[in-house]
Amino acid sequence: MARTPLPLSGILAAVAAAVFVTPAFLPAAEAARRPAQHPVQHPVQHPAQHKARAETPAPAAEPQSAEVMLNAALEDIGKGRFDPALQRIDALLKSYPNFRLGYLIKGDLLLARARPLSELGSAPKAPADRLDDLRAEALARLRAYREPPTKGMLPRYLLEMPPEQQYAVVVDTVRSRLYLYGNDKGQPHLVADYYISVGKNGSQKTREKTPIGVYHVTSSLPANKLPDLYGSGAFPINYPNDLDKRMGREGHGIWLHGTPSNTFSRPPRASDGCVVLSNSDLNIVAKHLQIGLTPVIISEGVEWVTTESWSAERKKFLDQFEQWRADWESRDTDRYLANYSRKFAAGGQDYDAFSRQKRQVNAGKEWIKLKLANVSAFRNPGREDMMVVTFEQDYRSNNLSNQMKKRQYWAREGNRWRIIYEGAA
Repeated sequence: MARTPLPLSGILAAVAAAVFVTPAFLPAAEAARRPAQHPVQHPVQHPAQHKARAETPAPAAEPQSAEVMLNAALEDIGKGRFDPALQRIDALLKSYPNFRLGYLIKGDLLLARARPLSELGSAPKAPADRLDDLRAEALARLRAYREPPTKGMLPRYLLEMPPEQQYAVVVDTVRSRLYLYGNDKGQPHLVADYYISVGKNGSQKTREKTPIGVYHVTSSLPANKLPDLYGSGAFPINYPNDLDKRMGREGHGIWLHGTPSNTFSRPPRASDGCVVLSNSDLNIVAKHLQIGLTPVIISEGVEWVTTESWSAERKKFLDQFEQWRADWESRDTDRYLANYSRKFAAGGQDYDAFSRQKRQVNAGKEWIKLKLANVSAFRNPGREDMMVVTFEQDYRSNNLSNQMKKRQYWAREGNRWRIIYEGAA
């Protein structure tokens, strides 16, 4: 059965109208789960507003991001204001001349003056694969615009951030989105979010997939040390981490990086496993990344929780973490070992070898004092209930003293958490 072409800009209008109404291009089941309207994430100034404010000179502002400008144009299209939309797209392309999606939308706006269009990207003889990529990018960007994180909800993963850890990055591979969170006295708050491209084959690292887990930025590579593929720079992360190695995951070289100089952005699924931002967005995010400190939590769909649920889970885990510290200090080896899983393995030892060593060591202790500082605790995304804890440990006893930075992986077993790995961070 032939489809009836949509009027004016066709599916482009339907895409933009999704900001205000149920999108016709989505499966009915998904559309039913969505609200009919959503608060606009980026306010748009209309001509009347500009006129009213013209009398008061405004201070110089940072240039608008490409995504803000694109969303303003889509809002105009959704309301049937096609000439202002075209003006916005022209301004967008003037500021970002390599933004291919902008050219696609401009082409549709011009074609729509002559005939109705049946889909986004109606240019004749255009390569089908490139059009599919641009359509996927348009939908990913629009979805983020229409469905920003709900106020009062937090990503479940950011349970504890020490003061020195000023920011955290949360990546959603399903929505092609990177969320930048600031550390507000231990509680995360959303600073900004950005469109990203991830692995060609999705997530969970094998070949050309983006890994799922808790990672940290390990270094900064400037553009002049890299091929043009990586754009304005790159930030490697510590994949594979100790948990990945334990799980037998292979691969290496997972970075946050930019785009080639002739490309503004890449399709949602286009990298070899890296997380890719536009160069302009990477330059902003880069200002907030701390080498060796900033966590990068990559998830296959962010799990959002209320502030109350976040607080309750945070307290419950940190109480148990403190109990581990107190149990070690007590020199009661049975109490101490109760914090470790029978699946524990680290440093070439399994649980049995580890427990024998601890009993032998504790037999020679008259006292133990253990101080912990700069504790971070992040819930690992994925099916397994896992917690990643990093801290500075100051250990003192009657016959040994040492200081180290340590990392532990805790797994939930029944109603409590137990350690399955620990070692130097």
